[in-house]
Amino acid sequence: MTSPEMLSRQTQDAYSWLNKLIDPIPYEQWDVLPEVVESSVTWQVGHLVMSLYYHTVMVIVGHQTDILLQVPLKEYNELFTVAAPQKVTGRVEAPVLHRHLLLMQDKSLAVIRSLTTEELTGPLIPTPVPHPIANTRFEAIDWNIKHTMWHCGQLGLLKRVVHERFDFGLKIAK
Repeated sequence: MTSPEMLSRQTQDAYSWLNKLIDPIPYEQWDVLPEVVESSVTWQVGHLVMSLYYHTVMVIVGHQTDILLQVPLKEYNELFTVAAPQKVTGRVEAPVLHRHLLLMQDKSLAVIRSLTTEELTGPLIPTPVPHPIANTRFEAIDWNIKHTMWHCGQLGLLKRVVHERFDFGLKIAK
């Protein structure tokens, strides 16, 4: 398996976990902000829209016009990178945000799948905000996987509080 294939598979797995966690949560519960977590599904998903774009698109191949025309990244940056979760409630419709997440996942995977092993060792596209973790494309994509799974943990806690416990399908011996 090549490095791009491995990163693509791991990224797809992380996105699959993310979708398994959020898909069953009714949109009406996305803005619930439990004190114990001090976050919401809306903020977590919006933050992931921004981070997927940054870590697997913008610093890898530069800004993409198709995404810029469909997703209000400037507004989302203010809401999901700068603002606290408490400031986001009621600002974005959950179905729209969900659609933007799926679009960003597709774009992210398309970019990763387009890369060669050699391109992964190349430097990042310069951005006004230097990447906090990575120096190469491989490192940025690898960080995206870890960052997405870290937020899956937070979403798992939120899901348990606002909707229901995630069913891993474990069979308990009696």
